[in-house]
Amino acid sequence: MTDAAITAIAPRRRSMIGAMWQQFAKHPGGVAGLVVFVFIVAAVYLGPLIHTVDANKINIRDKNQGPTFAHPFGTDNLGHDMLAQVMAGGQISLAVGMVAMLIALFLGTLVGVTAGYYRRLDGPLMRLTDLFLALPLLPLLLVIIMLFRDTLRSAFGPSTGIFILIVTVIGVTSWMHTARIVRGDVLAVKSQEFIMAAKSSGMRQYRVVLKHILPNVLSSIMVSATLGIASAIITESSLSFLGLGFPSDFPTWGRLLFDGANFLQITPSRVLWPGLAISLTVLSVNYMGDAIRDALDPRSLKH
Repeated sequence: MTDAAITAIAPRRRSMIGAMWQQFAKHPGGVAGLVVFVFIVAAVYLGPLIHTVDANKINIRDKNQGPTFAHPFGTDNLGHDMLAQVMAGGQISLAVGMVAMLIALFLGTLVGVTAGYYRRLDGPLMRLTDLFLALPLLPLLLVIIMLFRDTLRSAFGPSTGIFILIVTVIGVTSWMHTARIVRGDVLAVKSQEFIMAAKSSGMRQYRVVLKHILPNVLSSIMVSATLGIASAIITESSLSFLGLGFPSDFPTWGRLLFDGANFLQITPSRVLWPGLAISLTVLSVNYMGDAIRDALDPRSLKH
């Protein structure tokens, strides 16, 4: 490729990114969701540098306190600082959401593109997708965790083992909707004239998929990614609330809800803060997904 061609492509890419940002900025909910999500991520990962209290430090003298200057979110029945625990739990919950989303996104995109592009594999892969959709996911998750929790804990340690198990189980059981959406988009795209032209030029199949198919289904993949983060956080919180997630000394937002449920009448703020964090994170991610879908819509970029 010549230098003139490269210099011509660069402004085009910048203008496309600018057009997508303009469309994103026109979505008030998406902008508000982005601001809230960035604030939550900054508070979770940068907050411990300001509020330096150890999340696992026990101080029985300060147990079951309400919000004070020393403990802005109060304390639990063991004297743990709730603000420190919410920040530490947020790091784990967000990490679970991101990693599980990447696993589900990879599997869903792989199955969806393969099923949509190769007609022979469409039937078997879609029947496999229907099979996973028909499974009762929560009981399945509970059974898998009960079977493999002790094995992975002994192999990788109590925290790393349960993290690997949780993200793998959530990711492997959450790819089906992405696969169906991507398959539908691939079926619509592969009948377009530019795909026929690419095939006629002798381009290899994998290059057709990577260069022409995937960029045209990117909007659906991005929306599935944002929804996948929210779904993974809710699933992990549900498992932790049932007592089958991370151990008690490894707090997550769901685990904090589970531990605080028995002390709801004594210190109701114990369930307020992690519940509020889960709700705001899920809502912000969902609004961001709507805005990203509109921003990546080719019809909106033409105007």
